[in-house]
Amino acid sequence: MSKSSNTGKEKLIDDDEEVLQAVILADSFNKRFRPLTARKPRCLLPICNAPLLDWTFESLALAGVQEIFVVCRSHADQVKAAIRESKWSKAGSGIKIVPILTAKETFSPGDAMRDIYTRGLVTSDFVLVMGDLVSNIRIDEVVRVHRERRKTNKDAIMTMVVKESGARHRTKARGDSSIFVLDPQTSECLYYEPVTAYPPTTLAHVPREIFAAHPELEIRNDLIDCSIDVCSVEVPSLFQDNFDYLDIRRDFVHGVLTSDLLMKNIHCYVAKEGYAARVKDTKSYESVSKDILSRWTFPLVPDDNHPSGHAYEHERGNKYLAKDQTVILARTCKIGNNTMIGASTQINENAEIVASVIGCNCSIGTGTIIRNSYIFDGTAIGSDCVIERSIIGAGVSIKDKSVVQRGSLVGDGVIVGPSALLRPFERLSRKRDSADSSEDEDSDLEDVEASQDLPHTLGKYSNAIVWPAGPPDDAEEDDIAAFKNERFMRLGDNASDLDVSDDGSESSSESSSSESDSGDSSDSDTDSDSHTAFNDISSSLNLPAGTPMAESEFQTEVKQSLERAFAEGHSIDNAAVELKTLRMASNVPLTRVREAVVGAIVEKIQIVDDGPVAQRKEISGVISRWGGLIDKIGGIDPIETVSALQVCMIEYKEGFSTHLNIFQSHCATSKRLPLFGQILAALYQDDIVDEDDIRKWHRLPIARGEGVKGKDDVLENLKKCWTIGTHMIKQFDEQESDEDSDEDDEDEDEDEDEGVNVESDVTKQMESRTRTGKVASNTTGNDVLATSSELSSEENATEDEESGEEESEEEGELGRQ
Repeated sequence: MSKSSNTGKEKLIDDDEEVLQAVILADSFNKRFRPLTARKPRCLLPICNAPLLDWTFESLALAGVQEIFVVCRSHADQVKAAIRESKWSKAGSGIKIVPILTAKETFSPGDAMRDIYTRGLVTSDFVLVMGDLVSNIRIDEVVRVHRERRKTNKDAIMTMVVKESGARHRTKARGDSSIFVLDPQTSECLYYEPVTAYPPTTLAHVPREIFAAHPELEIRNDLIDCSIDVCSVEVPSLFQDNFDYLDIRRDFVHGVLTSDLLMKNIHCYVAKEGYAARVKDTKSYESVSKDILSRWTFPLVPDDNHPSGHAYEHERGNKYLAKDQTVILARTCKIGNNTMIGASTQINENAEIVASVIGCNCSIGTGTIIRNSYIFDGTAIGSDCVIERSIIGAGVSIKDKSVVQRGSLVGDGVIVGPSALLRPFERLSRKRDSADSSEDEDSDLEDVEASQDLPHTLGKYSNAIVWPAGPPDDAEEDDIAAFKNERFMRLGDNASDLDVSDDGSESSSESSSSESDSGDSSDSDTDSDSHTAFNDISSSLNLPAGTPMAESEFQTEVKQSLERAFAEGHSIDNAAVELKTLRMASNVPLTRVREAVVGAIVEKIQIVDDGPVAQRKEISGVISRWGGLIDKIGGIDPIETVSALQVCMIEYKEGFSTHLNIFQSHCATSKRLPLFGQILAALYQDDIVDEDDIRKWHRLPIARGEGVKGKDDVLENLKKCWTIGTHMIKQFDEQESDEDSDEDDEDEDEDEDEGVNVESDVTKQMESRTRTGKVASNTTGNDVLATSSELSSEENATEDEESGEEESEEEGELGRQ
């Protein structure tokens, strides 16, 4: 238990006995979750059937925090009641939690920090977090590093925790990310700049003085800001001295780093392991929910250490059912993977629940379909309803034959239906009554209720009011831009209609194409400029192996797993274990796993414009690092690998059943078609395929495109890949002939070698492999891959040559007989 008093004021104690304090800012200071937060604070919204505040308590307890101050302004009575009911407020928990009610004039994190200073709450270094944090990072290690640094540098006032994620990650909000300029030796943050999606941030304005003072810098946009800060005791006083500091990052951090007067240092702690994310908008609500169900937050998972103390049974496919045997599932209902169902909930006949969280004491009617949605406690959903990628509050009643389309938010206590239709991104709250007289009620409720347009398709029994879908007509330009930027943080919205591209970055068309259909039945986890262009349906119903739906959803899960492995630098063994687990959970053929792995490896290879040497280096680096994963997933089949690579470079994969087939198939559908020969040579170099494998693949009729139904350009690309294989086999044959000549007359062969200066790079590779067991990866694009015109002109000659070879083989066989 803490040794401080209720006011947090006591004399400083020795470092060895110092109590680790934390401050939680419970208010969100924005309106991204309205109307769910019209009568409830965001920190008490449930995620995976536990309030966000409880997840934050768990994260701090894991780090050894002993005293927590919860600073709140709105809905303070609800926050205090939740703290009293929390298991961490019970005797023996080892943590002291003190709620602090701030003044009504507290409208920003900066105001809250000034109030903390005025009250004198903190007496030593402390941890500062928001009330919507989910994390398993050992913050105590960050505190230790911060304190060690403070011993030699008293100006090091803050350490920010950031997480490596790669450029794309689903919990990395596109509309609210950051650029960090770091000193790689000391991890000091030299410059900070926020990044918005709209208007798009295309340039970082790093002061010239930073480059002059630091010979080596890291400019990083691949870090997730966890909003976990270890602060010295003087940080609140800096807010008190500068009333312009409102936001902690945009104002305080940026202000300190650019000030010529303060002379203070801020550092970053780059976490390479662990999980940390804030639920700061509806899109991140979905992302963090999926991460919890997928067990990325371990040991904070539903079946162990559930923050609300509920007990869940973890079943195959990441299905979580309440352990108390009160869940009632009809025999004909279908429960998909990555789904959670709370206690005393009933799922009726022919209902389908896919990748969703259902709260406690809920009822799901006959024939209702719920996909990628989040249903809070006590909600009743009638028969034959459809709910797509939405959040439904507590105590809601959705009557029969109602449809809730993507991105909808339905507040607590709302009634809609029967036969209601909620359009995409609809926001509903219930009408006010005499009991709704709380001074904490959303100030905009009255205006929204007064501006209702009648009629609306909410059903004759509805008690709902509809919130406006966009900024007001008289909104200023900055407000309109802010709304458009918020769209990138909105559940189900890929904002593909906004122009956010620039000449020097990934185009919006690329991002939006990966995020397309995000709101219908596929869920393109659409931070996917991130993450993530991930497909939202991250789980499947209990479908037989091989059905299109089962395989499609499995491919989505595999894509997520591989993107995380690439971004976070997983080992080959760890990545293979996860892929095997996904395959067993989904019961799909091994071929589908291999297709996904080969496709991901090919797409990871960047097209380099600096010439063939740089391109070969890029291919060699990727294949050397990740090529071994192809064989680690089980069932080694090099022929299948090359065929998949071929089709990777056309969009047609049906019929490819055996490593070479997959390699061929991917190249034929990709803009990396010109790299087919070089990638195949790199696979040969790394012993993933060998000469016999290439010959067997080349003899397959399907490798030549025979029996493949598709567009002419698809078949042409397949034949181009096959023709490249023809050239490689011809070089194999020439190499074997040279070896025979070597055995007959080595001296003559040496003389000939000295005079040969016109051999192709591929031939040199084959000779090198024969003599040393390795092939130098020095193939040029022109050596391995002829131009399209050359290939088309040589196809007939190649086919005639192959026909002649087959006839010769037949004659030889007759002679032997």
